[in-house]
Amino acid sequence: MKISEILKEDIIEVNLEARDKTDVINKMVDLAEKSGNIIDIDEVRKCVFDRERLVSTGVGKGFAIPHGKSDYIKDVVAAFATLKEPVDFDSIDNEKVSFVFLLVGKDALLNVHIKLLSRISRLMNKDEFRDKLLVAKKKSEILKLFKDEEQQYIEI
Repeated sequence: MKISEILKEDIIEVNLEARDKTDVINKMVDLAEKSGNIIDIDEVRKCVFDRERLVSTGVGKGFAIPHGKSDYIKDVVAAFATLKEPVDFDSIDNEKVSFVFLLVGKDALLNVHIKLLSRISRLMNKDEFRDKLLVAKKKSEILKLFKDEEQQYIEI
């Protein structure tokens, strides 16, 4: 499964305003609800916060990937946002976060979840890709950037 298969314009936000990590996660789950794949938003929100309590999903380089697994979804749930102002996310490099990719997978589809997390991380670790995302002004631009960047990888 490709990122471009789960990421759509209605679950992308440009310049999301958020006060702190909790606010970011809540707004990302609300944004992800637009996918139509969430059965119970409170359960999905709980699974993401439960995972975040284990260890921060601020993975460094200004990027966070809050995620979780839940059976209260119909299919993989995702959302992506650039933040208007960077937010402290307790990241491993102690840098504030400007990009957030929310991902929630089904409990039974762990392999798909891990593969998607890996793909997202690989893309977001590229300085040039993050620079392009930072200047993108439209949801359509962001979606195109993900699609174009993902073209470089062959589905296994």
